[in-house]
Amino acid sequence: MDKFIYKKSAGITALSANITDFTYKKHSHMEYAIGVTLRGIQHYNLEGSLQLSYPKGVMLFNQEQAHDGMAHDKAGLDYVMLYIEPQLLLEVAEKKDIVRFSTPIVYDYRLEQRILSLANAILSEKDEALCSELLLSLTDSLIQTNLSPNYKKDNVLIRKAKDMLHTNLENVLKLDEICKELDLSKFQFIRLFKAHTGIPPYQYFLNCKIERAKQLIEKDGDIYSVVAECGFVDLSHLNKHFRSVYGTTAFEYMSQLN
Repeated sequence: MDKFIYKKSAGITALSANITDFTYKKHSHMEYAIGVTLRGIQHYNLEGSLQLSYPKGVMLFNQEQAHDGMAHDKAGLDYVMLYIEPQLLLEVAEKKDIVRFSTPIVYDYRLEQRILSLANAILSEKDEALCSELLLSLTDSLIQTNLSPNYKKDNVLIRKAKDMLHTNLENVLKLDEICKELDLSKFQFIRLFKAHTGIPPYQYFLNCKIERAKQLIEKDGDIYSVVAECGFVDLSHLNKHFRSVYGTTAFEYMSQLN
């Protein structure tokens, strides 16, 4: 049976997942995502390239990297994942500019153990001070092995489009308004946006709504105000889309954090 457990501490969200049949819909996160495959094979497409993470594989996702995810075979899959806000990682790493992971999967024992230590501390609700210290140790390992300057710069038009999308999450996506502002046809815009982000504008917009809902749940814990603020039809509508990205419904996610 598929199982997803979320906990949060020191500004980091930890996930413990057991998957047999569940498949993540193609999506991206505003955070960095760092995880370890514990059992089975993690099968996912990352920006159009197939990746397979075997046991002890450390998975490194940059912010806004489009991907899906599933178990490679019927044996299923166990893994843990950490979601770290970009500003927090930069603060800990003492970096000013956004950095990127240079390799999607690595097999590095020290890095693996530090991820597991932090994930286990958060999931077992250890003191926040301990979690912060473990994050520092993890970041030191990342700096030594996998962080590099961000050479992938957003196209100016795409950055503008993203800003417009983010400021209208409670409304219906209006492609015509964005295309008029950018002086592009609807199909030129869709093609350009997908080429830069890996996902079409509507899916990106929906992902942003889901991510915003997650942030509001963590902040306020009022599921019904989240439905209204993020422009979902009702709770079942939010739950359906939330589950496609996080494996669990918005209501279950809220229950786990509270």
